[in-house]
Amino acid sequence: MEEDRPGTGFARPWRPPAAGGAVTAPNRARRGGRRRAARLRGGEPLTRSASPCPARTAAMATKDPTAVERANLLNMAKLSIKGLIESALSFGRTLDSDYPPLQQFFVVMEHCLKHGLKVRKSFLSYNKTIWGPLELVEKLYPEAEEIGASVRDLPGLKTPLGRARAWLRLALMQKKMADYLRCLIIQRELLSEFYEYHALMMEEEGAVIVGLLVGLNVIDANLCVKGEDLDSQVGVIDFSMYLKNEEEIGNKERNVQIAAILDQKNYVEELNRQLNSTVSSLHSRVDSLEKSNTKLIEELAIAKNNIIKLQEENHQLRSENELILMRTRQHLEVTKVDVETELQTYKHSRQGLDEMYNDARRQLRDESQLRQDVENELSVQVGMKHEIELAMKLLEKDIHEKQDTLIGLRQQLEEVKAINIEMYQKLQGSEDGLKEKNEIIARLEEKTNKITTAMRQLEQSDNDLLTQTRTIAVSLVKSASSDPQDQYKLVKDISF
Repeated sequence: MEEDRPGTGFARPWRPPAAGGAVTAPNRARRGGRRRAARLRGGEPLTRSASPCPARTAAMATKDPTAVERANLLNMAKLSIKGLIESALSFGRTLDSDYPPLQQFFVVMEHCLKHGLKVRKSFLSYNKTIWGPLELVEKLYPEAEEIGASVRDLPGLKTPLGRARAWLRLALMQKKMADYLRCLIIQRELLSEFYEYHALMMEEEGAVIVGLLVGLNVIDANLCVKGEDLDSQVGVIDFSMYLKNEEEIGNKERNVQIAAILDQKNYVEELNRQLNSTVSSLHSRVDSLEKSNTKLIEELAIAKNNIIKLQEENHQLRSENELILMRTRQHLEVTKVDVETELQTYKHSRQGLDEMYNDARRQLRDESQLRQDVENELSVQVGMKHEIELAMKLLEKDIHEKQDTLIGLRQQLEEVKAINIEMYQKLQGSEDGLKEKNEIIARLEEKTNKITTAMRQLEQSDNDLLTQTRTIAVSLVKSASSDPQDQYKLVKDISF
């Protein structure tokens, strides 16, 4: 299917519509013109009835205005974030404070955070500021303490609104705005002190905006907060930046493939960041296991020292027991000698002999009782020794198990490192493919320009040839015979 361009003798080839069946703005305008022309030809009126449908009027009347405000702010946030990312990636440079899309992004974020904010009473008047909920982030996210201290230390800020604006700019430079606001919207009980129940930050639209803010991590911003007057700025949304004309919409269709590749790159970077956080958590876990392992080794050394001390005490008790046995035997031998002497003197004095015999018997009983006590204590010490040896074996078994766990964790860490390296290589490959496609696009544009110039030259040559032919025909007619019939036949033969 081909369409003829007016004024030329060439046919323009038919082009298929955009991917997914989308109708571009020029096509819509062209179709609208055709419909209007058809109505004029058919006698139909171009104006429509001004009275809307009663059902639609009732639905619009019953719709919640706060829901409409939230939807409008959500759409503005989408447009602002999308436009900021696309313009920053197309320019390929670090953004500064004078960049208009960046300024509009901060204005839109300020309006989103102000929606549904409660009016808080102060000593002199009523105030309505977003610095209160942003200051609450420090309690929920420990890493935000540094940014809060930096904002409070800035010398030129005098109002809470100026501090809130500085906080948003510093959070964007740190690429942590999405993380900070995510911690804030999770704690809805704390947010209820600052926002109404129908506020944007209390509904699902706030979570959607926080999800969109993750895409800003691909942007590098270098903002000078110290020298900027943030207290007296007027936050007005410039809607003209988001009204796209037909040429911009047509140019966007060329960059669909490039945007898809950039989205893949952003996804790979986000995945790489998550893998880095996993690796850091594994490192901390390995460090904690190594600390626990060193503690167990120290406890094992202490237990070994205690066992050595108990063995020395056991050896000392055994030596004392042997000394007591030797003394008891010596005493028994002495006692036997005494008994024999006493038996010899028994005949002389039986009463004295009986008393000495009773004393010796009582002394022998005491010595045997002492020996029994020593043997019982020795058995108790032996039992304690066995229990200590069993505890030592259990400790050694636990240490071996934890060492095996530590080896497994190190293997997991190596696997995570290998995955990280593989993802980095894939990222490099995608960047090389993007460069090649950019080169192909540049070559195709050059070829298109050459073909356009060649077509223009051919059209010019065609027009020149046509004029020359007509001139030759007129001259032939004039030079022919004066008979009108012959002139008519000659013009009819050479006419086009």
